[in-house]
Amino acid sequence: MLQKREKVLLLRTFQGRTLRIVREHYLRPSVPCHSPLCPQPAACRNDGKLLSAEVTHYVIPDWKVVQDYLEILEFPELQGVIFMQTACQAVQHQRGWRQYNKLRNLLRDARHDCVLFANEFQQHCYVPREKGESMEKWQTRSIYNAAVWYYHHCLDRMPIVMVTEDEEAVQQYGSETEGVFVISFKNYLDNFWPDLKAAHELCDSILQSRRERESENQESHGKEYPEHLPLEVLEAGIKSGRYIQGTLNVNKHRAQIEAFVRLQGASSKDSGLVSDILIHGMKARNRSIHGDVVVVELLPKNEWKGRTAALCENESEDKALGDAPSEPMPTGRVVGILQKNWRDYVVTFPSKEEIQCQGRNAQKVLATPWDYRIPKIRISTQQAEALQDFRVVVRIDSWESTSVYPNGHFVRVLGRIGDLEGEIATILVENSISVIPFSEAQMCKMPVNTPENPWKVSPQEEQVRKDLRSTHLVFSIDPKGCEDVDDALSVRTLNNGNLELGVHIADVTHFVAPNSYIDIEARTRATTYYLADRRYDMLPSILSADLCSLLGGVDRYAVSVMWELDKSSYEIQKVWYGRTIIRSAYKLCYEAAQELLEGNFSVVDDIPEFKDMDLESRQAKLEELVWALGKLTDIARHVRAKRDCCGALELEGVEVRIQLDEKKNIHDLIPKQPLEVHETVAECMILANHWVAKKIWESFPHQALLRQHPPPHQEFFSELRECAKAKGFFIDTRSNKTLADSLDKANDPNDPVVNRLLRSMATQAMSNALYFSTGSCAEEEFHHYGLALDKYTHFTSPIRRYSDIVVHRLLMAAISKDKEMEITENLFSNKDLEELCRHINNRNRAAQHSQKQSTELFQCTYFKDKGPEMEERCIADGVIYSIRTNGVLVFIPRFGIKGAAYLKNKDGLVISCGPDSRSEWKPGSLHRFQNKITSTTTGGESTTLQLFDHVTVRISVQALRCHSDTIRLEIISNKPYVTPNTERPQQSSIVLKSELVKEVTRSVEEAQLAQEVRAKALQEECEEYCQTKGRSLYTLLEEIRDLALLDVSDSCGA
Repeated sequence: MLQKREKVLLLRTFQGRTLRIVREHYLRPSVPCHSPLCPQPAACRNDGKLLSAEVTHYVIPDWKVVQDYLEILEFPELQGVIFMQTACQAVQHQRGWRQYNKLRNLLRDARHDCVLFANEFQQHCYVPREKGESMEKWQTRSIYNAAVWYYHHCLDRMPIVMVTEDEEAVQQYGSETEGVFVISFKNYLDNFWPDLKAAHELCDSILQSRRERESENQESHGKEYPEHLPLEVLEAGIKSGRYIQGTLNVNKHRAQIEAFVRLQGASSKDSGLVSDILIHGMKARNRSIHGDVVVVELLPKNEWKGRTAALCENESEDKALGDAPSEPMPTGRVVGILQKNWRDYVVTFPSKEEIQCQGRNAQKVLATPWDYRIPKIRISTQQAEALQDFRVVVRIDSWESTSVYPNGHFVRVLGRIGDLEGEIATILVENSISVIPFSEAQMCKMPVNTPENPWKVSPQEEQVRKDLRSTHLVFSIDPKGCEDVDDALSVRTLNNGNLELGVHIADVTHFVAPNSYIDIEARTRATTYYLADRRYDMLPSILSADLCSLLGGVDRYAVSVMWELDKSSYEIQKVWYGRTIIRSAYKLCYEAAQELLEGNFSVVDDIPEFKDMDLESRQAKLEELVWALGKLTDIARHVRAKRDCCGALELEGVEVRIQLDEKKNIHDLIPKQPLEVHETVAECMILANHWVAKKIWESFPHQALLRQHPPPHQEFFSELRECAKAKGFFIDTRSNKTLADSLDKANDPNDPVVNRLLRSMATQAMSNALYFSTGSCAEEEFHHYGLALDKYTHFTSPIRRYSDIVVHRLLMAAISKDKEMEITENLFSNKDLEELCRHINNRNRAAQHSQKQSTELFQCTYFKDKGPEMEERCIADGVIYSIRTNGVLVFIPRFGIKGAAYLKNKDGLVISCGPDSRSEWKPGSLHRFQNKITSTTTGGESTTLQLFDHVTVRISVQALRCHSDTIRLEIISNKPYVTPNTERPQQSSIVLKSELVKEVTRSVEEAQLAQEVRAKALQEECEEYCQTKGRSLYTLLEEIRDLALLDVSDSCGA
């Protein structure tokens, strides 16, 4: 029997507003207790995770313990932990979503022996708050009351230890109930876990940090920063338009000086501002940290400042005062913080000499974060000297207005500075990536595939799936060494002469049930993380590299999309979606497929599937495969041409492959060479994604997961337009179609790098594509700008993207809906899907950043390695693509590196190139113009460098103790670098592709024009003979009625 109560909640919205909500609160006689000692498991409905039966006691942390010591509660050694709903809600409302999500992930993780108990819905545990009782006291009383109930519920067979920081609670409840012990958290660790050294060190660090903070607040009277305004004032100010809300984004190159607030929500529409707001200096930042959601007050226009146009190396404010800023832009100051997005930070403790210089209290040290955008953090520790050569993880506890720096505490050691594993661990922590192994609980649900017990297609699945094993030539095309093969392709001629194109995707959802342990883990990871030398899979290898991977010569389950195409025009006649069984005939790499396309059949010897064939069979199979590759390529050209007509963009990204030897030492840096077969596969995947997007949206218009790419802000194209203008090109950025056409025309026949750079700059100006729930956006916002498609999603990589798993479930539900069958898939509501999309977008950004940072790590390693070829590898040809007041930005095509080259050094000397073109540093000055920069020495010699000039560059590495090593570029000659062995990268295939695409595009445009002419003729005919245009009898009768009212007197000659 449910008991009804009313509960008043004060909740903060995602936009930072406070809402007072009165909720009906229903109490139940039983809720899941998740204990193996439960006397009534059926009544409690203990599905899913249970506490271990081998523990000696259960531990229940108070709300304050959960807030302050969560990282200790994350230790796997601490078992039998019961988190009360009251404590979890306190974390959610007081510590923000980041800390709350950490707690939720901990509860979901099968590796940790902890559960959530919904004490506020259990009728014997719920206690209403008494009049005059503080929230903190009520929370502690609620948790204690629930602990007593839990002890009796387990028939007094398991002692309960409640840990709290409230001394009064220890005194009041300590001896009240036999079997329920109430002690401090420090006391608990000392008595129950005396040998858990790491937990004790972490606890001491947190306690020390808290004591330091409290004593500092008592001693300090002077304020370093203004106090933040109360939440009610901030909300009222945002509503009235006086204040502006946005996310703080610190410039990593000028972290002490420049930060920008990107507007969000209502602020971006109501403020009338079209650009970001500049926050100049630490004082104006007012204790906000990169990523925080802040509230900003605009300064008067006469106090606005501009971005600094000079190249820089993280100078302090006083050093940067002499730099000439650009045009003034809206400038403001932070008056409050709505949401603190603090996380774990990797820091380096100061050296022994620096500790001594810091003076009076050696236990307090200023640790320097690895991320330039984060301010120094004051840590109270006695281990600073011992850990000065290590990367260390810390957390920020607070930042009071009386303190110049935030206060934090030590968490753990990652590894030695400069050690590869330590640096990789740093990258993972900085991007909040957790890569702990899959647990036994997760793996025990996985299928088995061993030589003794091989996996087979089940007879039940053969009944419900379309079997393509004997009817279709299916093959995959992937990078060399690829293990997680998500997709395969097929093409064949049908009996009626038309073609059938098939895209076959691994059926991951067959093996990953909704809300299973492995599904929850995959959702948390959201993506596979690819670093330069390794990857961290979203799914266990039994799935990602075996049973879900569409390997050659083995039976696999797939979800397929197959189109019937007109044999000559390739227009789509109909489409089929469904589950299939396939057997991939060939697992090709891109290079082999390209060779076959170009008629080089010698590569056949390297394709394993051809090795055991006799000559006659090999010839027949080879002809069949080459026909399929050629036909796929032809279809892909036509599909791409149709998108080109709508404005699809061909953008340029600098992608570098790290080539490692057998011992994982870096051998070479190789920029990715574009091949036409890349485009062929990509176009087939885009086609499948587009059609699946349309299908799931039609079936579930308010809860489909799609991918949008909003149009970029026009001001982001200004540098692209200026650069193109320097070469005499005009870039029209009004739409994706005009931009694509302009980029196609911006070709310098003497220098193909120019077009690459312009496309790269266009890519930089783009917004990021994002996942979203269709119930949260208007349909006109669904558009994908870059691909020129009205609807788009990700369906083709479920092994490495959780978004695709969600889309597969939606597609299966849509198919069931079409067949009027029961929908068995667990679909997310719009609200839950919106939250999931935010999480996946966040993890995707983390994956991109970690991949980029690991590539930069290996680039630095490559140029640091000593060897006879060192000098040769460090000299390269570079192209200038941007002018600054004190230097230029240079792109090095050979290594795909972009970086700054200074023309004025720290001593004030400028670069000068003599008659032999070699550079040297001399006294002088720099003069920057729109498309060039001139250095003039005091002796009258001048050197001018222009946009797109080729120069010779020396590459070196600046080793940094506290941050990642960085590539340094130095111009050593104002002439291109030429060696006897210099060869231009092969452009043949990509040029061929571009020409073919353009030719096909022209034919498509001509066909569309002819269609329009025919349509116009039909329209004229229709008007002449008044043919009906309606689809129903009703519209026909309406037209007849209109005709009856026409004045026909003139035409009758009356």
